[in-house]
Amino acid sequence: MTTDNRWVMNDYGNAVPHFGPAPAAVLEGLAARPDLEVHVVSCIRRPVKSPEKLQQNVWFHSLHVPKLGWLRTAYQGCIRAVRPKLREINPDIVHGQGTESDCALEAVFSGFPNVLTIHGIMQDALPVVGGGIGSYHWFAARFERFAARRTGGVLCNSRFTEERFRPLAKRTWLVPNALRGNFFSKPVQPRKGARCVLAHVGAVCENKQQIRTLELARSLHRKGFEFELQFIGGAHSENAYARAFLKEVAEAEQAGYARYLKTKTTDELIACLDAASALVHTPVTETFGLVVAEALSRNLKLFGFRVGGVPDITEGVDGAVLVAAGEWNKLESAIENWLREEHPAPAPAATTMRERYHPARVAERHVEIYREVLSGVLPLHSESRPLASP
Repeated sequence: MTTDNRWVMNDYGNAVPHFGPAPAAVLEGLAARPDLEVHVVSCIRRPVKSPEKLQQNVWFHSLHVPKLGWLRTAYQGCIRAVRPKLREINPDIVHGQGTESDCALEAVFSGFPNVLTIHGIMQDALPVVGGGIGSYHWFAARFERFAARRTGGVLCNSRFTEERFRPLAKRTWLVPNALRGNFFSKPVQPRKGARCVLAHVGAVCENKQQIRTLELARSLHRKGFEFELQFIGGAHSENAYARAFLKEVAEAEQAGYARYLKTKTTDELIACLDAASALVHTPVTETFGLVVAEALSRNLKLFGFRVGGVPDITEGVDGAVLVAAGEWNKLESAIENWLREEHPAPAPAATTMRERYHPARVAERHVEIYREVLSGVLPLHSESRPLASP
């Protein structure tokens, strides 16, 4: 069970479904396993054309659910649409991808053995977005706790996530998000040009703190350093924070030290990272930090906050600079010292990222967990250990 982003991005004219980076990456790994039969089931708000299959062993099922069947009725329409489809498929196990929307509840009420993956902790988003009682994030946080208590187990993408869900879930496993295969299959391109490029990747929102990061860049620019900070990610004009950011980044572009590049496809994002020298990652809260692993897989320098799952990713990586969350002065000093040294390249981290986050490795761990669940003999909580080789 995963979200078809055609409804999230109002892309109903597209005849091919598209998913979040983490679910898409693990599907790559599962699709490479001919011993598996995988069915992707997604509810959507308008009827769309969709392919019957995404890969040789991966089927796709799009279920139209009218507006009334979503959040305002606790996703009852989605749950009721999914149950007969699952009886038709008759799966061995159901995997709910994420607690942000309908998928977790559909898995829990599927009538089949089920597990969940936590991609973003909804409870942690509440203080960041200021979601009050009755808001989307308020409901999502409560549905998350409800589902975590009732599923067969929770796949946690970081030690941070695992610590949060051990008290709630019957069982937990530490399983990192996978990176999409293109991050490993495309050769890292040598960086060209003398000017230093910093990348900041993420949807424009309060949690990613683009405006405060822009202030940091403005301070460095006033000190005379030559660089360009490139922001990559969606900015929705109906959002007040995004509008404020777009106004400020336009002024920064005129001054020559920052630019907004909007959203990018996977290949375009890889090209942007290959053209950059460092990633600046400044979230308030971060369950995993997929873009950190993506940047390190392209051998970028990293400057960021020590939050959530980011320390898991940077463990054993030379040259990654993390400071405590909110320590903007320390972050600025670290970047300033690096710029003063003419932004030297870090030790390559691509091999380490491949060993940890390749789709084949993460998919193999998923299959191990599915078999554990179906065997019926499980420890309450898994031991944290490296992924096995594919």
